[in-house]
Amino acid sequence: MSLSINHIIQLVCFALLLSCGQMLFKYTAASTPQLTSFSSFFALFLNIWFWISIFLYGSATLLWIYILQQIPLSIAYPFVALGFIVVPLGSWALFNEQINLYYAAGVAFIICGLVIITTMVQK
Repeated sequence: MSLSINHIIQLVCFALLLSCGQMLFKYTAASTPQLTSFSSFFALFLNIWFWISIFLYGSATLLWIYILQQIPLSIAYPFVALGFIVVPLGSWALFNEQINLYYAAGVAFIICGLVIITTMVQK
């Protein structure tokens, strides 16, 4: 099995959709009252960011099924780890959440792992 550039683009798009969905879930959580009563759950369902998050997750799911029709799960799944890079960076940029040197080291390991997997698949 060989990963084409098209496969890699699809996998990166999948990871970005999931990551954006996660960040919008965080935004939804910050802009919705605490979910402690029926009325607060109702407010959640009236929050447009909640529905955009759901839409992104649904789109990611459809793309994932499409990807898995072309690529073995054992090759595709490691690309989900891109979310471990994108979400904290987005959280830092959008929500002023802190990241540290350990995070940078983890990102380096994730990138190395993806390079190894992609290179291994090409041979």
